[in-house]
Amino acid sequence: MKRPAYASDKVLKEFIRTALEEDIQNGDHSTLSTIPKDLEQKAQLLVKENCILAGVELAEIIFKYFDKNLNVEVFIKDGQPAKKGDVAFIVSGKARSILSTERLVLNCMQRMSGIATMTHDWDSRLVGTKTKLLDTRKTTPNFRVCEKWAVAIGGGTNHRYGLYDMIMLKDNHIDYNGSITNAVKMAKDYVKKNKLKLKIEVETRNLEEVEEAVKSGADRIMFDNMDVEMMAKAVNLVNGKAETEASGGITREVLNSVAKTGVKFISAGAITHSSSNIDLSLKALKI
Repeated sequence: MKRPAYASDKVLKEFIRTALEEDIQNGDHSTLSTIPKDLEQKAQLLVKENCILAGVELAEIIFKYFDKNLNVEVFIKDGQPAKKGDVAFIVSGKARSILSTERLVLNCMQRMSGIATMTHDWDSRLVGTKTKLLDTRKTTPNFRVCEKWAVAIGGGTNHRYGLYDMIMLKDNHIDYNGSITNAVKMAKDYVKKNKLKLKIEVETRNLEEVEEAVKSGADRIMFDNMDVEMMAKAVNLVNGKAETEASGGITREVLNSVAKTGVKFISAGAITHSSSNIDLSLKALKI
């Protein structure tokens, strides 16, 4: 798949720089003390459980960032299914470079593959519906770019990336402000005054709030922690006047029934904060 715009070269280089700095600091002394400077070797990325692989492109970027002379031969690309025992790629070049980048590559790929695998599984529950699976901002600090990229690789759709690219008026905003009507009006005035192109989403907790959100002219209305019966009524209340989104308490088991209410989106923090890492390893291949 094409790399998302938010995973730009600039963003990834800064992420890799700080991650390597955190790990290596004044030197990878285990490697520097035992491995000859000019030793050339190979290593293979071994898949140890079935998954949707993610982080392959990132691994290539990490290797090349650290040592432009490292070569990566890819056999399984991002988003493709991988089986236990598969070899995803072989990296070759300076042994020191391979060893010093091994853990960062594995940390990223194991986490990203776990998210992509869970996303793919959940998204498959929506086949035959018009509902899209969204992620949330419930991501690991300083690792959001990788986690949201993994969601996209797994077939999910990215919600807003941060606080800057969409206005979302959640329960605390509404409670502090006083009402949905006033909050949406103020948000619209703010967008107009600052010449921003931002959609306004409102979180609702009951049918009365849904009705108020519709009248306020919000672009999208979120149904938070509603049961399926109430959600279906909420969709009817909106009646196409705004986009609709289900959120809160979303599990794999309820995805299909929630989609059948007619909501356009289902957002689930679980696909980023509750996915399990995939078991991968980088194994030396002696030349």
